[in-house]
Amino acid sequence: MIIQIPTGVNVEVKDSTITTKGSLGTNTRSANTRFLSLAKQGDTVVIEPLKKGKLAKKAMQAERSLAKEIQNDMLGVNKYFEVRMKTVFAHFPMSIEVKMGKVFINNLIGERYPRAANICASSKVEVKGPDIRVYGTSKDDVSQTAGNIRLACKIRNKDTRAFQDGAYYEIE
Repeated sequence: MIIQIPTGVNVEVKDSTITTKGSLGTNTRSANTRFLSLAKQGDTVVIEPLKKGKLAKKAMQAERSLAKEIQNDMLGVNKYFEVRMKTVFAHFPMSIEVKMGKVFINNLIGERYPRAANICASSKVEVKGPDIRVYGTSKDDVSQTAGNIRLACKIRNKDTRAFQDGAYYEIE
C-alpha cells in the first residue's frame, strides 16, 4: 500500500519505527516487521505485507491498520484531534482540575477524595467551567484520555437513573 505524504509533514522510517513530524509536534509509531516491510520512497511511504504462508491474511489486515494509523498521524501533526466533554451534576457541585499529568474530579456525588484520570502522552486537557477540551496530535492518545476521564466519573453501587453526575461526550 502506498501512502502519500502531505506537504508540511516529514516522515522518517527506521527499521520498524515511523516518526511523523509537523508544525504541531511529532508522532512515533512502531510496526510489526514480522508481517510488514516499511520503506520511504520520495514523498510516499510504502507498506508491503507478507505474500505467502499462513500469516498472509493477517499481514493484509495489519497493512490496512498501519496505513490508517500513519494517515491519522500525518493529519494530527498539522491539525489537532479534539474531543469535547461536558460535566453534569445535579446533587453536589463538582469541579475539575488538571495537575501533574492527571485530571482530578473533585466532589463527585459528594465524595471526600478526588477521583483521578491519567492524561496520555501527547494529549492536552483544558477546563473552562463545565466544558472539558481534550486535544493532541495522536488520535489514540486523545481518545484514551477522554475515555479515562469518562471512566473516572463512573458511578458505582448507586441507581444510575437518579445519579447521572459525571463527564459526558459532547455531541456536535
